[in-house]
Amino acid sequence: MLKSTHATRGIFVAPHHLAAQAGRDVLKAGGNAVEAMVAAAASIAVVYPHMNAIGGDGFWLIHEPGKAPVAIDACGSSAALADREFYAGLEAIPSRGPTAALTVAGTIGGWAKALEVASGWGTPLPLHDLLAEAISQARNGIVVSRSQAHLTRVKFDELKDVPGFADVYLSDGQVPAEGSLMKQTALGDTLAHLAEKGLDDFYRGELATRMAAELEQLGSPLRLADLQAYQAQVVTPLQVRLGDATLYNMPPPTQGLASLLILGVFERLKVAEAEGFAHVHGLVESTKQAFMIRDRVVTDPRRVPADPQGFLAPENLDALAAAVDPERALEWPRPTSPGDTIWMGCIDSEGRAVSFIQSVYWEFGSGMVLPSSGVAWQNRGISFSLDPAALQALEPGRKPFHTLNPALALFDDGRVLSYGTMGGEGQPQTQAALFSRYRLGSDLQAAITAPRWLLGRTWGDVSTSLKLENRFSAELVEQLRAAGHVIEVLDEAFSDTMGHAGALLRHPSGVLEGAADPRSDGSVCGL
Repeated sequence: MLKSTHATRGIFVAPHHLAAQAGRDVLKAGGNAVEAMVAAAASIAVVYPHMNAIGGDGFWLIHEPGKAPVAIDACGSSAALADREFYAGLEAIPSRGPTAALTVAGTIGGWAKALEVASGWGTPLPLHDLLAEAISQARNGIVVSRSQAHLTRVKFDELKDVPGFADVYLSDGQVPAEGSLMKQTALGDTLAHLAEKGLDDFYRGELATRMAAELEQLGSPLRLADLQAYQAQVVTPLQVRLGDATLYNMPPPTQGLASLLILGVFERLKVAEAEGFAHVHGLVESTKQAFMIRDRVVTDPRRVPADPQGFLAPENLDALAAAVDPERALEWPRPTSPGDTIWMGCIDSEGRAVSFIQSVYWEFGSGMVLPSSGVAWQNRGISFSLDPAALQALEPGRKPFHTLNPALALFDDGRVLSYGTMGGEGQPQTQAALFSRYRLGSDLQAAITAPRWLLGRTWGDVSTSLKLENRFSAELVEQLRAAGHVIEVLDEAFSDTMGHAGALLRHPSGVLEGAADPRSDGSVCGL
């Protein structure tokens, strides 16, 4: 039985143990929570390449004791050439390859903006020190994980011919074996270049010029001007008050609104115990109410049809809760979206907390790897529609819809909870399961280890049923079916379908507590 990990001088959690160790080592060297997160973000882009890359996007929630949390939107916009004419003759944007790489990669800009936010937190560590472990991992090689080997095998046919993919992620044209060594020399050189020249070089330096030329040559609509125009943004997080805590999450273009709506609705259902029918049914039905609002309003923040914070007003949450039938399931499905990513958390010795998420959208993103830099590019832009009347209609310079949403909770007694998960549609649902279990008395690690569910699809699934890990009791499964839920019990006790969650908690005493997901390759590392 896994138990929570405890520490006193700093703590880090990541879905790959080497990334967690990279973050912990920066804390040990005197770095702050943001510096540790940058080190881990670089590391996990190397050691978990099927889940994220520096050619993707990222989002940050940063909390300094005594101050309101700060959010960073590191989401890139669609290229100036990415319009419906560019995709003329197609019904949808291709999901893989160069034409799927139509948005600027924002994550490096997010690292830079976060370091700027933390610039007053003591003497900064050199950038080279923060990137050193990732550089070493890329050059010396990583051990291919079970999930990387599995997803490469599952997606082999659609990725093997994408430019650059086979050169980096295949072994002599074949799926690399779990436990084999994989080097990413060009990526290591790119990280070393950024360590020397600075992170801005990714957008306005020699690296940007090289990448832009290769993007154009391969057939992407992205150009140097798109990279040069990019800046990550500090934004105001959404928040909702629940009992003795205030919860924070990201505004559009992320689905952070849905994560807060689920918990806001669920609290009003007055469920007293975790794990029973009322708990699971209540959260699933709260999810449906939240997703219907999300799908109406979440888009590029300049185009959101209503103030997202307004949906979290008490009177609106009351109305949504009143629409939940405590005994019967609302007819479903609604449209859903897949996605893959990583979430990581950190709390340093001063109590500064970070909740961070980084993604390339689908596994391996577009699949395209730029040859001279080793940068794998995301396919987040495929969430745009070629229908001009759609909420997510493609236009140049627009931000795509994001499933990414890191979470943070501040309790009145001084507790700080940083939590989150990967998993596309499952992100808000797993956040709700984790937080509600903790609020109803569960140990933090137990809240993550406990069996989970997913309404909708992720990881390439096409069904929109209510999926359950097989550790739920037969009695509860039958109760849910009798209530009208379309149930699919998965074969696995711990399924990757449910995402890779993590959580860190700072107690008022200063004691730090952490929990990692047994479904991942991750761990908690503390000082």
